[in-house]
Amino acid sequence: MSNNKYKILVVEDDHNIASFIHTVLETNGYQVLLAERCRQGILMVSSHMPDLVVLDLGLPDADGEEFIRVVRVENTVPIIVLSARTQEQDKVYTLDLGANDYITKPFGTAELLARVRAALRISRHSIQASAPGSTFQLDDLVIDYDRRQVSVSGEVIHMTQTEYNILAFLSQHVGKVMTYSAIIRSIWGAMDTGSTKKLQVNMANIRKKLGCAPGDNRYVVNELGVGYRMLDTAD
Repeated sequence: MSNNKYKILVVEDDHNIASFIHTVLETNGYQVLLAERCRQGILMVSSHMPDLVVLDLGLPDADGEEFIRVVRVENTVPIIVLSARTQEQDKVYTLDLGANDYITKPFGTAELLARVRAALRISRHSIQASAPGSTFQLDDLVIDYDRRQVSVSGEVIHMTQTEYNILAFLSQHVGKVMTYSAIIRSIWGAMDTGSTKKLQVNMANIRKKLGCAPGDNRYVVNELGVGYRMLDTAD
């Protein structure tokens, strides 16, 4: 599939940076849309249905975090954040809100394009694995990809965006051991070295919400030191 199939929305109020990103993406075959404000960007997600969003956080009418909150209510479009904020807590908070990746300014052309390609690859996989109406079932656990909903014995389990994404990713590779790094790349993109601990914390929360006691491998097996594996019916 050629790059010109993809439409990328850039939400950035700095004219020089927006122009630079526009030129880089367009030169590499992508269709580019520009928005200077948070509210404008939110409207363009609905009206233009982009394949990817490149988002600045420091927007004039609202913080980019508000953009993520609103868009993530109904839309799973990949979001790459570009920001001058370099504190770890800023990155973690933004990613937990639902961003797919976080790039700190200044950034290079090669890095931007690599992150864009990675986000689009993950998006393609999710679309293929999450066709409307498709579900995953393991005993009494059901994942409805269309509704982004998890239930156990018919009872809906309320999960955060990140928790759902982890569980759905594992279910889409049922029976296979997914390494910590593979899960991290899928959920958060290229991240700092603290991601493994954060993944483990999220997995502990997922197990608790699914009703699994410590050491209970009813749905997901922890392959110690390697990663996690979603059981299949054969298990």
